[in-house]
Amino acid sequence: MKKILLFTAIFIFAFTQIGVTVGKVAEKKQKVICIDPGHQRKQNLGKEPIAPGSKIVKTKVSSGTTGIYTKKPEYKLNLEVATKLREALIKKNYKVFMTRTTHDVNLSNVDRAAYCNKKKADLTIRIHADGSTDKKVQGLSVLYPSGKSTKKVNTYSKKTAEHVLNELIKSTKAKKGYGTGLVARADLTGFNWSTTPVILVEMGFMSNSIEDRNLSTNSYQTKLVTGMVNGIEKAVR
Repeated sequence: MKKILLFTAIFIFAFTQIGVTVGKVAEKKQKVICIDPGHQRKQNLGKEPIAPGSKIVKTKVSSGTTGIYTKKPEYKLNLEVATKLREALIKKNYKVFMTRTTHDVNLSNVDRAAYCNKKKADLTIRIHADGSTDKKVQGLSVLYPSGKSTKKVNTYSKKTAEHVLNELIKSTKAKKGYGTGLVARADLTGFNWSTTPVILVEMGFMSNSIEDRNLSTNSYQTKLVTGMVNGIEKAVR
């Protein structure tokens, strides 16, 4: 009887330890995504360095564009999609942080990058929409860093941008903006201050009436989120 009890106790202990180990492994595998919904209700026209140590300065955070048909400000659209993206990523077992969950904030582009850096994100994804003086221009694009200050994350960011762009085109059937839809940028403050891999999704042109209408529909936002999630899953493993 004692042997049976001893064996049972050993079995329970071993099983418990296996459960703890599996739990720790699962926890380690959980990737961190930081979402930055671009802009905010009130712009901040103060200046900040475009990159660490740079003498070039840019506006801390601009007002963004506005829908030509919906009249919706970009900052509202960005948060709508970002919130849906967060929920979709959480369901996929990602740990998700957002630079803002309300419109009434005062966060410069440096602040946003610093927040995601602090979270040690496996990927920072910035959500934006485009605008143009040419109302016929259409297409979505994905930007990635190419500057000297982001040298350590440029290659990974580009690869991630490629995956996300491909999946976005699959899910939305949208045109690619700026030719290939993939754009390298060395002049964006939010990129240059980032120490995490980072991309920026331009979801479409709010200056184009067709795209502006689509961008505010639940069905199209769902397609955008699906594309982004699928792209992230391929890139962030």
